[in-house]
Amino acid sequence: MEDFDYLSEGEVYLDAACQSLRPKPVIEALEKYYTRHNSCGERVKYEWGKITDSLVEETREKVLKFLKLSPRKFTTSFTLNTTYGINLILSQIDDTKFKKVMTSEIEHNSPFLATLAFSERTGLPRELIKRNNDGSIPISEYDFDKTIVVVNSASNFDGRKLLNIKDLCKAVHKAGGILIIDAAQAMAHSSDILKGVEVDAICFSAHKMYSASLGGIVWRDELDKVLKPLWLGGGMVDDVERESYILSAENKEHRYTRFESGLQAWGEIIALGQAIDWLEHLPKKDWKNLENNTKEIFDLLSNSSKVHLINKEPNPTMSFYVDGLDSHLLGEALSRENIMARTGYFCAHYYLDHVLNLPPLIRFSFGIHNRPEDVEKIEKVMAKIV
Repeated sequence: MEDFDYLSEGEVYLDAACQSLRPKPVIEALEKYYTRHNSCGERVKYEWGKITDSLVEETREKVLKFLKLSPRKFTTSFTLNTTYGINLILSQIDDTKFKKVMTSEIEHNSPFLATLAFSERTGLPRELIKRNNDGSIPISEYDFDKTIVVVNSASNFDGRKLLNIKDLCKAVHKAGGILIIDAAQAMAHSSDILKGVEVDAICFSAHKMYSASLGGIVWRDELDKVLKPLWLGGGMVDDVERESYILSAENKEHRYTRFESGLQAWGEIIALGQAIDWLEHLPKKDWKNLENNTKEIFDLLSNSSKVHLINKEPNPTMSFYVDGLDSHLLGEALSRENIMARTGYFCAHYYLDHVLNLPPLIRFSFGIHNRPEDVEKIEKVMAKIV
């Protein structure tokens, strides 16, 4: 694919679940910021700053449009990454308004540890939710009364999706709780399950959706009612006196400053806007190519008696182990063939190691950049190794 023609022949990158490769239009957008209008957003009156402000504002709007959420109800703020966003929200929640916090057993350490720390800090009990094999939550089995629920919309080890996210959102809100979604693994290839769902916050990482390293929070303005300002600094206030201040977030137009302390990554924000444009204008053949690559490798791994695949169905993200082979050594062997894949527990230690009692795994996570010849090489190398 032309947008990834910087890849050398024979290089096979299979770690898109960690961070996707960046297409050339995204790289060019970032380079353009640094070489043509490098400037401090929201603080300057010169022309470069005006260009930066305009493009940053466009990106905020593009994120909401991408998720089909109304700017009258939702705000886009930018952070470092998904983990940072989840912790930032939990650190500001007024815990006196809630009875407990819940997360699920298949979570990445981002929500798993953040909710654990929240429980330890506030004294609120923490409950673990079981997930079905398809990723859905058995809603009727749980009491969400005044509960903070933090769960993923797609798993980072097998891609299973929170298929009943709309029903979960209704149940949590009806019970007086809030729902925070870890969307790190869904924004690039499974954003359809998020669109139009009015959860309280969606935390995501731009670097998993073909953009530069950046985090984002899309949050319902109603969430502001249960937040207490904790982090304060530059860019967050309209005025400061000796013992008081006026928060910029009190103004709807600047509500995003609630989670944006100090100077922001303006270039990376602008690059995200370009990545969203790129994703939304991808030809159907590129999505079909990803689907075909995924299906072919899923079939390869499923049909091998020595391979134990975690996935129940094809997904661009799939994890497995091989009888008699240490996954870390297998990862090194693949690396010597120029195939780049992740090994270990992928920051999902609790579920993979302590619930399923699995050995370290190897993960293949595909992206739009992968070519049919990548699949052919994987098949040949895996046949030789396994």
